[in-house]
Amino acid sequence: MMMKDEIKAAIEAVLFVRSELVIATELADIIGISIEDLDEIIKELINEYHEAKRGIQIAAHNDAYLMSSSPLYADILNRMQKTVERRLSPAAMETIAIIAYKQPISRAEIETIRGVRSDRIIGSLLEKGIIKEVGYKQVVGKPKLYQTTSEFLRLFNIDSLKDLPDLEVITNGRKID
Repeated sequence: MMMKDEIKAAIEAVLFVRSELVIATELADIIGISIEDLDEIIKELINEYHEAKRGIQIAAHNDAYLMSSSPLYADILNRMQKTVERRLSPAAMETIAIIAYKQPISRAEIETIRGVRSDRIIGSLLEKGIIKEVGYKQVVGKPKLYQTTSEFLRLFNIDSLKDLPDLEVITNGRKID
């Protein structure tokens, strides 16, 4: 049986390598401990990161965990060239914003909002794991529906979609359909 420090190190390793949300039950299974032990140990680990004011943290999202940068250093990270903007073209940024605010949404709906074809951009976002297919719209042709993933949350350093800026504020009060 692993010692508590070894369990903490194993949790860190799994969350670091996965780089996306890991459901608590899956994490407990991977590590080989009970969910009760995981809950206790991960709370300690989260507190240790918080007290030490480390540059990284373990964030809890419902019954899942994610390793991410600490919001304490957001100003410093913002001084860097935007990693996300380097990785994503303006068209991809526009597309991911539409998906984030309108999800689940079909390709045709995205293209109607953007006014241009979006199949390549959607393919690229799928490849990067920023969006995923989540089913089919129940209309003629049954188009695929897309929504953001935990990778989207990680890239934009937000805890949940509730942390997105209010769309009315962004559009100066104009309604966007």
